[in-house]
Amino acid sequence: METLEEEQSTETADRLTNISWPTEIIEEIVSRLPVKSIIRFRSVSKPWLSLISDPSFTKLHSTRATAALFLSAYDPSTENHYFFSAPHAGGPVAHLMTLGNTRPADITKAEHLNGLVFISAKTFSSGYFQAFVINPSRRKIFELPPPDSNPNLTSGYIRLYVFGFDESRNEHKIVLITQFFRPAKLEVMIYSLSNHSWRKIDVEPPIGYSWDRFSYHGPSSVCINSVIHSMFLESTFWKLDFLAFDLRTEKFSVISIPQGVVPRFFLEINGCVGFVCHDLDLKNNEFYIWILQDYDDNRVLVRKTVEFPESWIEALERSSPPPLDAVNMDEFVISSSKVSGNVMSVPVYNKKTGCSKSLQFTFGHLVPCSETLQLDQIRFYIESMESL
Repeated sequence: METLEEEQSTETADRLTNISWPTEIIEEIVSRLPVKSIIRFRSVSKPWLSLISDPSFTKLHSTRATAALFLSAYDPSTENHYFFSAPHAGGPVAHLMTLGNTRPADITKAEHLNGLVFISAKTFSSGYFQAFVINPSRRKIFELPPPDSNPNLTSGYIRLYVFGFDESRNEHKIVLITQFFRPAKLEVMIYSLSNHSWRKIDVEPPIGYSWDRFSYHGPSSVCINSVIHSMFLESTFWKLDFLAFDLRTEKFSVISIPQGVVPRFFLEINGCVGFVCHDLDLKNNEFYIWILQDYDDNRVLVRKTVEFPESWIEALERSSPPPLDAVNMDEFVISSSKVSGNVMSVPVYNKKTGCSKSLQFTFGHLVPCSETLQLDQIRFYIESMESL
């Protein structure tokens, strides 16, 4: 039986096909619809399938797509990690996948680019790493094959596993940095989603650094303008800096962070690199975000202050500092959340309006929700027609 939304999608398709409109007009209309509806329209006719399958249509749709949410939740009673997608405004969630035999620290922070989400996971009993690229809009999941050089990492361990987009080649890439013991070496490999293959590259450490002192710290990264930014710990001075990897030149560089600033995780804010600090001033209801501006020339870091409502203080005292993610500089999803039955409430704060709201997500019977289920991350993404 079709849902009301599916019936409306079918009626819309019927109306459009019964009207002799130019292809350009139909493209304008369809490109503004949700991915779920567009996928259904592919079966209307061969011309519609050709239109929707064209890469130019995928690119046009990405410029008009709406935001949605990628969520992960962990149940320590079963050691299962659950992954969902949900509408930006809340509502029923869609179950994407479940990973068993995991612990909270074994799942990387989800990284999102162009509607795709990347996560990696380590099964703690075997030490085996898995990596997945997910298109939540199309509910498609691609598991990366392990590198041929050392599929089980029996003689080494992963230092860095991050997701990026090379704008010069219009190509999504995954960068894997592995530390080996026998012999001692650092290996950098890149997986291309275009040709579905791994390749090893020879890279030098950033100027002034050496690989024997390389230490990665922090659960997140962000890719802006073809450059992946993650956290780098220079062990000699115990100082955190940005480790930047340019996908175009395939070279590393380091961006200094002011002394005493401790980043928690990265965000993309209005096209700039931003990171949330551990600084949390409960007395003044504030936390701080640093934004990297004037990137190409002076790389200026500017601190922004975000005020949160007093009603959140008690929850923030019990949890880690906010937020979990940001749509832009104005709207933040906060880390505190509650699960009651099959409903999860997530607070969102809009800095521009000074208003807060609570998004309600319903799980239905998708997962056996228990009192121990914990939301551990939320990521905004833009709906995408991108094929895996």
